[in-house]
Amino acid sequence: MSHWTSGSQMSGVQQQELPSPPMNCSSIPCLRQPHSSLATGKKAACPGLGLFYTLLSAFLFSVASLFLKKIEDVHSVEVSAFRCIFQMSFVLPGLIYYETGFLGPKGKRVFLFLRGFLGSSAMILLYYAFQVMPLADATVITFSSPVFTSLLAWIFLKEKYSLWDLLFTLFTITGVVFIARPPFLFGSIVTGIEGSYTNHLKGTIAAVTSAVSSASTFVILRKMGKSVHYFLSIWYYAVIGLIECIIALSIIDEWSLPHCGTDRLLLILIGILGLGGQIFLTKALQIEKAGPVAIMKTMDVVFAFILQILFLNHIPSWWTVGGALCVVASSSGTAVRKWQQNSKKTKQNKV
Repeated sequence: MSHWTSGSQMSGVQQQELPSPPMNCSSIPCLRQPHSSLATGKKAACPGLGLFYTLLSAFLFSVASLFLKKIEDVHSVEVSAFRCIFQMSFVLPGLIYYETGFLGPKGKRVFLFLRGFLGSSAMILLYYAFQVMPLADATVITFSSPVFTSLLAWIFLKEKYSLWDLLFTLFTITGVVFIARPPFLFGSIVTGIEGSYTNHLKGTIAAVTSAVSSASTFVILRKMGKSVHYFLSIWYYAVIGLIECIIALSIIDEWSLPHCGTDRLLLILIGILGLGGQIFLTKALQIEKAGPVAIMKTMDVVFAFILQILFLNHIPSWWTVGGALCVVASSSGTAVRKWQQNSKKTKQNKV
């Protein structure tokens, strides 16, 4: 769930880096380094470890999305509420240990609130999209988040927005249209969807809104910088998300404990897998450059297609495949350009 995020997506909570010593090969099997490096007494970093963490994160998020599709008697908003409770229970000991407090710096509380509100909204909307439309379709749409991030950063942070960024945005919109397949463009008969077209359209709107909300959290996190602790950011995300879920469930009157033992197990697994995906993605961003991580993150889409075919017996249409290629190409292009721009700035600063 990528966009588990918030979104979706690399979600906003995963973007801030925690201070951490360089990783080495002791954590996973890897190729031995030449004896010359051992002679110096230094442990060389395991090549590809960050990309391995990203791949593992993508797999965990995808399996969690599959389990969400398998839940039968629990509304997506209630699943989101359980996810928030699970996340709060994990973050609370960290807040106490690091003595960050529960409100954060006075000058950053508005940003923390917006980050929590938009991030949790992205998660709730994404969960809804997963339940009412094909798994691959919803996953692909959430991958439009980096393109929306560039657009919002240009509007609110005055960051550079080039013709390439505009091209990637138009390409992403084309991909979403291929997946949504509105009748006024594709005719009244739409194939390759789950259930009614009305639900498919609602899911598409929810997924796009989730991607935009997730992109907004990235912009807010950039605005805050590293002045706010990572755990505090997640805390706002979980608390505000839980409040949102309670209000929404009270309005739609869908709050009920799952009756089936299988659904209860799946809820627990979704929380564990989602948390594991966040941890591995955060570790990946600590030891690897953002560009390669963003490209490897596209494996979310590959896993979504595979799991949908194997376990949901739903073969994606060619329109979905075409839309996926458009969105993934745009997101990867955006990530590579940002990576190159940051690398150039770093070299210039060193000079």
